[in-house]
Amino acid sequence: MVNFRPVLFVIGLVLSKIALFMYVPTIVAFITGTAGFLEFGQAVLITHLAAFICLTIGRTKQFKLSVRDMFLITSLVWTIASAFAALPFVFINHISFTDAYFETMSGITTTGSTVLSGLDDMAPSILLWRSILQWLGGIGFIVMAVAVLPMLNVGGMKLFHTESSDWSDKSSPRAKTVAKNIVAVYLSLTGLCFGGYMLTGMNLFEAINHAFTTLSTGGYSTSDGSMNHFPKGAHWIATLFMFLGGLPFLLFVAALRKRRINELANDAQVRGFSYLFIVSSLIIATWLVIRDDYTILDALRVSMFNIVSVVTTTGFGLEDFTAWGALPTTLFAFLMMAGACSGSTSGGIKIFRFQIALTLLNKQMMKLIHPSGVFVQRYNQRPVNDDIVRSVVAFGLTFFITIIVIAGGLSAMGLDPITSISGSITAVANVGPGMGTVIGPTGNFAPLPDAAKWLLSLGMLMGRLEILTLLVLFFPAFWRR
Repeated sequence: MVNFRPVLFVIGLVLSKIALFMYVPTIVAFITGTAGFLEFGQAVLITHLAAFICLTIGRTKQFKLSVRDMFLITSLVWTIASAFAALPFVFINHISFTDAYFETMSGITTTGSTVLSGLDDMAPSILLWRSILQWLGGIGFIVMAVAVLPMLNVGGMKLFHTESSDWSDKSSPRAKTVAKNIVAVYLSLTGLCFGGYMLTGMNLFEAINHAFTTLSTGGYSTSDGSMNHFPKGAHWIATLFMFLGGLPFLLFVAALRKRRINELANDAQVRGFSYLFIVSSLIIATWLVIRDDYTILDALRVSMFNIVSVVTTTGFGLEDFTAWGALPTTLFAFLMMAGACSGSTSGGIKIFRFQIALTLLNKQMMKLIHPSGVFVQRYNQRPVNDDIVRSVVAFGLTFFITIIVIAGGLSAMGLDPITSISGSITAVANVGPGMGTVIGPTGNFAPLPDAAKWLLSLGMLMGRLEILTLLVLFFPAFWRR
C-alpha cells in the first residue's frame, strides 16, 4: 500500500516553497504600485494554510519512501502545485480556473502555451509570476531527471543512473551535493543570460523575465510579440542560452568539477543534439536565402533561433515558420517531438532515445548479416542492457499513442485536424505553440473549449513526467499490496 503520510509531507514542503516564491511578485506589486499586491497576498495565505495542513498531517518520525510512493509523489506534486500556483491568475486576471490552471500547468511544465493576451499592458507582478513558474519548473525537472526518474527506470532513464540518483541514507549526502551543484550552475547560467539580455537593450524587468524563461526553455515573454519585440542581439543571446538549456546539467557539473569541457564535448547525446541543431539550421537558412531572399546573416539568425526554440521545446516566437513552405513545416513537425538532451530543461522524446534506437537497428542489421554472431549494443562506450531497450521502446510507443488519443479527443470536440494534431504534439512534447491559425506561433489557446484545455493540461503533465510515471497510476496493480 502507499504510505500517504510522507506523500502529504512532501506535498506540504513543495506548497510552502511555492508560497515563498509568491512573495517576490507580491513585493514587486507593492513597490511599483501596480495591481497584484492584495491578490497575491490572498494566494500566499491560502497556499501557506494548505502547506501547513499537509505538513501537520504528514509529519512522521520514520520518513521512508518506497518506489510506489515516489511514483505517486512525482505526479501529485506537479498536479497540486499547479492548482495553488494558478490562484493569482484567477484573482488578478479574472479568468476562469480552467484558463488559470492551463496557464500554470503550461508554465510549470515549461511548455509555453498560453491563453493570455495583452501582455505588453499586463501587471508586472503576474508577468513575473509566469516567468518564475517556468524557472522553477525547469530546475525541478532537472533534479527529477537526475535523482528520481533513473531510480524508477522510466523510459530508459536508468541509463543515466549514477551515485547521485541514489537517495538512500548511505548515498544521500552525495546526491544532495550534486543537487546543490546543479542549482548553482542553473543560477549562474540564469545570471549570465540576464547580463546578455541587458547588453542587448532590454530593460531590467524584461531581462529578468526572459532570463528565467530562456534557460528553463519555457518560452513565456513579457510581450505579445514574443522575441520579435526585441533587438536582433537579443535573438542571438536567446539562441545561445536555449541551446545551453538543452544540454545535460549533470555534465555541466562534471565539467566544472574536473575543469574539462570534454565532459560535455565527448558525450554522445550532446554531439547528437549539436549535429541536429547545426544541420537543421543550415538547411532552413539555405532555404530562406534561396526562396525568400533573406541575407545570409538574417537567415542564420532566424533559422538558428527557431530551430533551437523548437528542438529544446522552448517555444519562443520569431516569425511564423509555418509560412515558409512545405519543407520547413515538415522539418519543424519532426523537431517539435525530438527534444534535446536528457537531464536538461527541455521536453520531447530526447536525443538519447533516437540514438538507442539506432544502435538497436544496427545490431539487428548485423544479426541479419551474421546470424550466428554475438553483438553488444553500446551507448557512450557503455553496454546497453535489454531492460533499458525495453523501457525506451515502451516510452516511444506510449508517447505516440498518447498523441493519437489526445488528438482524437480534440477532434471530437470539433477542432480542425491541424489544431488537433499539432496541439496534441505541442502539449505532450512541451513545445508551446502549435500550428495553424488558431494555436500557431501568432495565435494562442484561449479560443479552445474548456474540455480541450483540461485535456491538453493532462498532455503537458504526461509529457513532462515522461508519460509512464503518470500512466502507471491508472493500473489497478499499482494500488495492490
